[in-house]
Amino acid sequence: MVYTLWLGEGCGMAAVYRGFGQAELDREYSPSSMVADMGAELAHATAVSGSAYRELTVRRDLPYGPEAPERTDFFPAEGADGPAPLHVYVHGGYWQELDKTDSAFAAPDLVRRGAAFAAVGYGLAPGWDLDAIVDQVRRAVLRLLDDAEQLGVDPARVWLSGSSAGAHLVAMALLDPRIAGRVAGAVLLSGVYDLEPIALSYVNGPLGLDADGARRNSPLHLLADALPEAGLPPLVIALGEHETAEFGRQQAEFAAAARATGTALRELVVKGRNHFDLPLDLGRTDTELGAAVAELTGA
Repeated sequence: MVYTLWLGEGCGMAAVYRGFGQAELDREYSPSSMVADMGAELAHATAVSGSAYRELTVRRDLPYGPEAPERTDFFPAEGADGPAPLHVYVHGGYWQELDKTDSAFAAPDLVRRGAAFAAVGYGLAPGWDLDAIVDQVRRAVLRLLDDAEQLGVDPARVWLSGSSAGAHLVAMALLDPRIAGRVAGAVLLSGVYDLEPIALSYVNGPLGLDADGARRNSPLHLLADALPEAGLPPLVIALGEHETAEFGRQQAEFAAAARATGTALRELVVKGRNHFDLPLDLGRTDTELGAAVAELTGA
């Protein structure tokens, strides 16, 4: 599993990034280092998602491109009076693991409150490079926006969310001029917004990022270098209490940079949650994160 800490040859104490040696940097970008059993955490999310597929109406594998991974699963809203809001979720897995079918855990709560839900699939490294993955998620969002009325969705009430690598991909989508101004808001969980340390860590093995690739795919830099005229929509940016210092720094720096552009946002560090269980609160209004999402979306 790519989330698991990897300590390969050449790990030493020489500073690699911000004073971290290789082993320290790899640990900072290993969310599994902060939980007792990563496998159990992921299995629980997959099981909850499986219940959504069994219990709810779902239109599976809606295409947004010709390649096999370029598919979205769409869960229509229940009991909606007119066009429904839509919540689009992009999964994590360090661009290398997991699938849309692992990512429907918020669908039951949202669908039963009258919102539609979509889980986005995309290609994984090393079969796909990061530029291609970013492009896929952008095209998936554009397709959902363009097809909103056909899907029974209000195109003015489309929200995006993602966790970990999914938060990065959502941020990259928001910074696309074709999408900017068309999305009502977004929820970014435990995100990576500056990919320089990723390119220097064990995570980069399947990705193969060089310095230029890391920079052009870093939302933190794009905020300064290539912010669309429409700017960013309102955001909820959150991570769990039990995350590494680097995930905390990444969130704090991205939130500060977004605020500097005039973006309205709410920043959370959610007590008792970690990198893996925080996304399970997305649709639950009885949790700190779920309440913030409901306030953002009105659904």
